Amino acid sequence: MRRRQLLALALAGAMVTSAAACGDSPNANKKSGQAATVLNIGMPNGPQAENNNPFLTTSAAASLGYRWQIYEPLMMWNPVKPAEPFKPWLATKAEWSSDYKTVKVTVRDDATWSDGQKVTAEDVAFTYNLVKKFPALNDQGVPYTDATASGNEVTISMASPQFVNQQKVLWRVPIVPKHLWEKIADPASDPVKQPVGSGPYTLKSFTPATMTLSVRDSGYWQDAPKVKELRYTSYTDNSAQTTALANGESEWSFVFIPNYQTVFVAKDQENHKMWAPPVLGIHGLYLNTTKKPFDDPTLRKAMNMVIDRADIFTTAEAGYFHPEVKSVTGLPSPAGDSFIAPEYKGQEHKVDVEGAKALLTGAGYQLDGNTLKDRSGKPVTIRLTDPAGWSDYQTSLEIVKGNLAKIGIAATIDKANQDAWFRNVEQGNFEGTFRWTESGATPYDIYRTIMDGRVLKPIGTASPAGNFGRFQSKEATDALVSYANATDDATRTTAMATLQKIFVEQMPMIPVGADNIGGAYSTKNWTGWPDDSNPYGALQPTQPNAVDVVLHLKPANG
Repeated sequence: MRRRQLLALALAGAMVTSAAACGDSPNANKKSGQAATVLNIGMPNGPQAENNNPFLTTSAAASLGYRWQIYEPLMMWNPVKPAEPFKPWLATKAEWSSDYKTVKVTVRDDATWSDGQKVTAEDVAFTYNLVKKFPALNDQGVPYTDATASGNEVTISMASPQFVNQQKVLWRVPIVPKHLWEKIADPASDPVKQPVGSGPYTLKSFTPATMTLSVRDSGYWQDAPKVKELRYTSYTDNSAQTTALANGESEWSFVFIPNYQTVFVAKDQENHKMWAPPVLGIHGLYLNTTKKPFDDPTLRKAMNMVIDRADIFTTAEAGYFHPEVKSVTGLPSPAGDSFIAPEYKGQEHKVDVEGAKALLTGAGYQLDGNTLKDRSGKPVTIRLTDPAGWSDYQTSLEIVKGNLAKIGIAATIDKANQDAWFRNVEQGNFEGTFRWTESGATPYDIYRTIMDGRVLKPIGTASPAGNFGRFQSKEATDALVSYANATDDATRTTAMATLQKIFVEQMPMIPVGADNIGGAYSTKNWTGWPDDSNPYGALQPTQPNAVDVVLHLKPANG
């Protein structure tokens, strides 16, 4: 989603400043009234290493989102309106079996790779078998068993029903050309310096600060985009990205902007826009349940009781970015309201410092002045970590630090390198960190990201599909399986109630805010963006919908 490389921040600032000073934005230099040809996209992720591997969450292509302009999925799904039917993309049709263990897709016959070769069903089958063979490429954790091609059809098989994961199967897998990828020795580490995809763009140039994509000359299967060039700039941090948006240097980004009305919208009231539609996902404090004393549900529940979600929403998230999650179940409103079990209806989180103290002392913890000691007499401390440039998360951690001090827990904050942070969180090398969950059409994805034992990995082994806190609960895993495999609503309702009970009583992750898939953008040069009047897809430039957004854009002066 977001990423920082192991280079000095000063270097990044110098690179970005230099690019701006040299007038490297064609849009800025075009004559008045002339139609735009370039779209400037930015992310606050710092300098990037040259890595265009579309499967790796840590690659520059994934971090900035340009992988979805080069590579394409089989179908397009709208997370803003998750109940809508899928839109055909590289596949013209997808038919699921009644048990949702297989899906037969029909591959369109008019698509070509950017090297001129035809996209075939063999390419699609190869891609899914590749993801099956190399778990590091399977960031969605889908249990693929086989993919076979016959004519222009591909049958993709899974070990278990995928009713809840249809979008992960059809929307989140970038299709790659077999004739090139079958020659790659280790697809899980190869940087793919010269990417070849079916999408409308090819990579023109790469520097640690700026990546430029050019529209294909010919061969794209649908009408070519009006945007002739995409320029991605990776700014040092949220502040640098916000400044670029405010002065028009950047035209599209997903970034937290404190006081966004004043610092962004007011700079060009007519053209500067923000759209942040909510989705069924959350953000919160993941705790490493393999590290003592955070393996104790009582301690985790007490920590939840003192964390001020409202303060984080108002102070850290500027009152808009991640709306406060009030339900004790961790489900955001209104998206999750209909899924809340009867026993938790109307139950909202409230800060209760004295209640937390009583809970702890009743469980054998001791409060020695301003220090909380665990049952062995050892002071309870926690190291909180998030990337240095993510200002909203850093402010959130400062608030949490103050909250935990009220019950005697001494917290320190690590302003991490983004690359190292991603690795450490996925490998379980942390104590506490703010991070997001996956989102979907039901709360299944929220609870799966937090509690799924099927993706549980030992410390030191990456778990990109979730369960970063290494939470072990057979009951939770069984309930997730039951929900996913259910063929009736009653079974799903029972499983969902079980998941909520485990979540509330054991608090494997402390929920704080709801997620959104939005963005800041400018209509000065380009129109056609999704908004409340036409919510055709997610606005975040790192999502698969990004290519659909660009295809909708037209020059403002066209």
